[in-house]
Amino acid sequence: MPAEIGGPTGHGEREVNDRWHVDAVLLDMDGTLLDTEKVYFDSLVAALNGCGYTDDVAALCHSMVGLPGPVCEAMLLDRYGAAFPLAEVNRAFIVHRDRMFDAALPLKRGAIELLDGLAAAACPIAIVTSSSRRTTERHLAIAGIRERFDTLLTLDDVTHGKPDPELYLKAAARLGVMPQACVAVEDSNHGVAAAHAAGAITLMVPDMAPPTNETRGKCAAVLPDLHAVLALLRERGALGR
Repeated sequence: MPAEIGGPTGHGEREVNDRWHVDAVLLDMDGTLLDTEKVYFDSLVAALNGCGYTDDVAALCHSMVGLPGPVCEAMLLDRYGAAFPLAEVNRAFIVHRDRMFDAALPLKRGAIELLDGLAAAACPIAIVTSSSRRTTERHLAIAGIRERFDTLLTLDDVTHGKPDPELYLKAAARLGVMPQACVAVEDSNHGVAAAHAAGAITLMVPDMAPPTNETRGKCAAVLPDLHAVLALLRERGALGR
């Protein structure tokens, strides 16, 4: 995928074309740093199929990419009704998910290079994720990058998950910076909506779901991988002060 800079309703000419003032970089976890979204997708499809739900479940599961667990559960109940065996599906999902994660939890391409570049520039960073604190701690540890982060903002820290901007606003406040001076890196349409609503300079590296036209307009750039994120940050002077 080639890089796409800016958009018809994006952050504007100054941010797209000039040097960026960046005080912190805020990183989504699932699908952005960790290659987990396909594991979640395949596990939920398998769990639903195993419980007898086979009617167009792939499309439903795709629509959940980037959303917090409670929102996904509400979508399932809305789709299948109050009799939907939520606890049974959750148990099956966890079994499938953990079996796949026990085999491997790979990083996305360019993740280590991006983290190394941010560390070398002494740029403050934070994880901003719709996952729970327990899941976040576990997955970062399995992937071997937990020690890279002093600041984690998870679903446990907010009332409203993505696409609400609360996670990003709290992350900026925790780091003591303005959201407008943060670069946010996301992989999903819902995540981009949250970061943009918070006022962050938003970069998207799409994972499972391509950006919608609305999402493109909210991004300073849509990029092919995290190598390209690091290159753009350097190009815009975000790591050079």
